Amino acid sequence: MKYYIIAGEASGDLHAANLMKGLKKTDPQAEFRFWGGDLMQQEGGTPVKHYRDLAFMGFAEVLMNLRTILRNISFCKEDIKKWEPHVIIFVDYPGFNLRIAKWARKEGYKTHFYISPQIWAWKENRIKDIQRDIDEMYVILPFEKDFYEKKHNYKVNFVGHPLIDAIAGRPPVQAEKIKTEHNLDNRPIIALLPGSRKQEISKMLEVMLSVTDDFKEYQFVIAGAPSQEESFYRPYIKKKNVHLVMNRTYDILEISTAALVTSGTATLETALLKVPEVVCYKGNFISYQIAKRIINLDYISLVNLIMDREVVKELIQNEFNRKNLKTELTKILDKENRKRIFSDYHELEQKLGGKGASEKTAELIFKKISAQ
Repeated sequence: MKYYIIAGEASGDLHAANLMKGLKKTDPQAEFRFWGGDLMQQEGGTPVKHYRDLAFMGFAEVLMNLRTILRNISFCKEDIKKWEPHVIIFVDYPGFNLRIAKWARKEGYKTHFYISPQIWAWKENRIKDIQRDIDEMYVILPFEKDFYEKKHNYKVNFVGHPLIDAIAGRPPVQAEKIKTEHNLDNRPIIALLPGSRKQEISKMLEVMLSVTDDFKEYQFVIAGAPSQEESFYRPYIKKKNVHLVMNRTYDILEISTAALVTSGTATLETALLKVPEVVCYKGNFISYQIAKRIINLDYISLVNLIMDREVVKELIQNEFNRKNLKTELTKILDKENRKRIFSDYHELEQKLGGKGASEKTAELIFKKISAQ
């Protein structure tokens, strides 16, 4: 079978790569053409565009880059027509993917969507587009199945969360080797995850690093994103207890005592790796003001959304400042607070289902396409 896969962000690259592994097991004749990143490239197939050329964050940024986005949409349609895949698999990235899906359905292509757009948070009217244009939806959060099936009468496949597989399948981390390779000392580590895009990294790192002098008994390690060059981070490293490690986020988290994490998939990854965290977010002022008025959620982190209560502290926009960050970081370093956090993390993992999400999704896709 020929699989055309579109992933537009770092998290999508990870999940799509694991899906490709599953598809290769299920379908030894699988051929791939894709929009994605380095992890997908490692699985083989033909890359079309890298996600770092697609990622525009926030309303203002999208408007400023609208011409590029429209050009990419036109190019994608032409590329699909030339390759003629058996199925198009969309991985999250709804603004782009739902536009392609609308066209693809009219053209007669099979459309499968892996990792639902967060329409339960905002743009719920997208359900009409999904019902019309998507043949099969594969959801990874437990509350999404009820949202689609009970609220909107649209049948979906709950497959569990692929992060459980990604984390469970990792080899043991050699802490001393990592420390030696990156000139880290023996002080406990606080990981800094400032995001994957230049705009958010610039906003987040300055505040995250403002507390380093308050915790001199710790060393702070910036987890550099694969979408960025090392040189981009260097100007932020001005103190002896601040280090940079590129492309080894999971390794750094596994040997960390705590983490400061920009809102997104990384908040869930950190929790599944059992690291107490403070969730941080500060966006473009205009984008944030718009989002605040149209997003109807009590929390912004996946951890709290899944648990439906505050498990990890969220510092958003103006609350994300040095004073609050120091207070909350102190709390998650406290032994008694950490016991409660670890207990909550265990409950979180149980809610997400067991292992095998990627292979389960691959088997379902192959079975449905083969039957048609």
